[in-house]
Amino acid sequence: MRNYGHAFNANKTENINKEMKRFTLLATLLFITVAAIAQFKDPVQWNFNTVKKSDKVYEITFTATVAKPWHIYSQTTPKGGPVPTKIVFKTNPLVTIKGSAKENGALKQVHDQYFNVDVKYFNDKVDFVQTVTLKANAKTNISGTVEYMVCNDQECLPPKKVPFDLKLQ
Repeated sequence: MRNYGHAFNANKTENINKEMKRFTLLATLLFITVAAIAQFKDPVQWNFNTVKKSDKVYEITFTATVAKPWHIYSQTTPKGGPVPTKIVFKTNPLVTIKGSAKENGALKQVHDQYFNVDVKYFNDKVDFVQTVTLKANAKTNISGTVEYMVCNDQECLPPKKVPFDLKLQ
C-alpha cells in the first residue's frame, strides 16, 4: 500500500500559504484605504442659518468652524494666492442679493512665501453674513454653494464646494 498522506499535507500547506498571502494583501489594502480617507477628512465644519430681519429682509449666516492647525481664506485674498472663499447663489427670481457677504472673525494678513502674495485668512471660526431681500411676500428657498480652500503651515487641501439650500419664510 502506498501512503498518499504526504502529498495531501503538501497541498494543504500550499493552500494555507495562499490564503495567508491573500489575507495579508487584503489587510494591507484596507489599512491604506482607511489611512487615505482619514487623511482627506475635511477640517471645516459648516453651519448655515437664516434670520428674518424685517418684512422682506433676511440675514443668512454661513459659519465655518476650522480645526487647528488649519485656516480658511478670506473672500478678499488676492489673485495669485490660495483660492478665496466664494459664496455662489443660484438664480432665484424672488430674491435680490446685493454685494458680497460680510466677514466676521479675527482676520489675519501675512505675506505667504509660497504664493508670494499677502494672504488673508481666518483661524478657528468665521461668519460670512449675507443680507438678501425678497421681491414679494412669498415663501421660497435660496440655494447655492460655498467654495473654499484650507491650508496649514505644511500643506493645502484642494478647493472644495459645499452646497446649501435654505428656506426663506
